[in-house]
Amino acid sequence: MKKWQDILVPASTSIFNTMDIIDKSTLQFAVVINEKKQLLGTVTDGDIRRGILKGLNLDTSISEVMNTSPLYEIEGKRHSYYRKVLRTKKIKQLPVVNTERQIIDIIFIEDKGEYKKSNPVVLMAGGLGTRLQPLTNETPKPMLKLGGKPILETIIDGFKDAGFYNFIITVNYKKEVIKEYFGDGSSMGINITYVEESKRLGTAGALSLLEKKPELPFFVMNGDLLTKINYEQLLNFHKEMDSFGTMCVREFEYQIPYGVIETENHKLLSIEEKPTHRTFVNAGIYVLNHEVLKYVPSDTFFDMPDLFKTLLSNNHETSAFPVREYWMDIGRMADFEKANGEFIEYFPEGVNR
Repeated sequence: MKKWQDILVPASTSIFNTMDIIDKSTLQFAVVINEKKQLLGTVTDGDIRRGILKGLNLDTSISEVMNTSPLYEIEGKRHSYYRKVLRTKKIKQLPVVNTERQIIDIIFIEDKGEYKKSNPVVLMAGGLGTRLQPLTNETPKPMLKLGGKPILETIIDGFKDAGFYNFIITVNYKKEVIKEYFGDGSSMGINITYVEESKRLGTAGALSLLEKKPELPFFVMNGDLLTKINYEQLLNFHKEMDSFGTMCVREFEYQIPYGVIETENHKLLSIEEKPTHRTFVNAGIYVLNHEVLKYVPSDTFFDMPDLFKTLLSNNHETSAFPVREYWMDIGRMADFEKANGEFIEYFPEGVNR
């Protein structure tokens, strides 16, 4: 039984605390109310992430990012009517209020049969991993073990737990190690096929080798990442934005080690000592519509940023999805050692004892 009362939040609730409520609930949704329990607005994970992209602090009131004009219905109608509204409006939840606009119920669309998601997941696992030598002399980087299991298996488990079961793994360096370990995926209850690169094609070039072009939006992810990202929320965000391509981004902070000077002609206006700047960087996880594949050149080195530049130059809608969950790129020895120390904290369910 879904407890809709648990997702009612006062307007003064912070973005951070609302995120915690949404993440802990299976409903992926919150309703903002006043002290009289009157409907003020609704909040989804996408609303919060768009607020983060705008630079809002996590201490900001949730009222700053909520949808102030949500769809709702008045009490007293047949349940079948509310279900019809959900279907025709293509929404997942519908607040029901009384004549005082007080929340008395929330109707949710049935999730039966929707757990299994056939959207393909393409995992890029063909890199050489030269920065992790000698660990990668005999083992491809995605097969290095953290918590007693390969990085690639932890990635697959994350998608599998979210209901995704169709995997395509691109392989090159030490490909036999990966193929022998995972096989066709049947032992894990999933489907795995392989794309074999005869040469390095970059993070997007291997997509030109796909034998069967995906019809549904599909994921592309580097095979050397550890993250607790919610893949269902990512896919929903991509659909909500009606994007050709969605790139996951990560906030990156860096400090200029000098005093920064502002001038106007010969005049010195200000000095800011060692300022800290924040920006978003590519997190190596993407959702793409099948139409983008026509922009991937055949048998040519082509990186994912090149693909997004092409989409932008052709005026296609692209989106940035800020990753607020745990994320680690296992690119250097220091990253590997850090991830190894943190693994049991963030992936306790994934430790092979």
